[in-house]
Formats: sequence, structure tokens, C-alpha cells
Amino acid sequence: MITSLDRIESLEKTSIPHIQSEIDYLRDTLEILRATEEISNDAFLEAGSIQGGLSLIVNLISQNIPEEEANSQLESLKERARTLDQSYSGLDDKIESRRS
Repeated sequence: MITSLDRIESLEKTSIPHIQSEIDYLRDTLEILRATEEISNDAFLEAGSIQGGLSLIVNLISQNIPEEEANSQLESLKERARTLDQSYSGLDDKIESRRS
């Protein structure tokens, strides 16, 4: 998740398709990792908060909020992702191992 968030370089309307692609990747990958029992249900649910946060950012961008506000939301998500990766050791690595 940390890596997914780091891949987002811009928070402009033109970046919405890229962010949506990361949301889809996280959703699909988290479902696979849970189904294969590589992550716990708790990790799955908590990681879903990152996916939800990205969806919120997409909505905010589409409503023309200031880029500063969107960046603030993204930084909060990054901090949350770092905390989750510490709580569920190696979560980011497991998620990124599925990226082709």
C-alpha cells in the first residue's frame, strides 16, 4: 500500500484514472491475499481503509478541492499505510509481489 500511494505523483483531475487504477489494484490484490490466507481478515479490513481513502481523494479531486487539501489527505493515508505495514509485517511487500 505504501508503494501504491508513492506511485501517485499528481493530484489533479488528469490523475484520476491513475488513482482509480491503484484503487482497483489494491482491491483485487487484497481480495486474493485474503482468499489465499496470505493476510488475515483483520489485515484485509484495515488495508481496505487505504483503498477507501483513495476513493475519497478521487471524489475530492473531482469536486475541485484545493490541491493542498488533497495532498494533506494523501499524506494522512501514507502515514496510515506505514502504521499498517508495521502492524502487519510485510503487508506492502505481499501486495507489491502481485504487481506484474
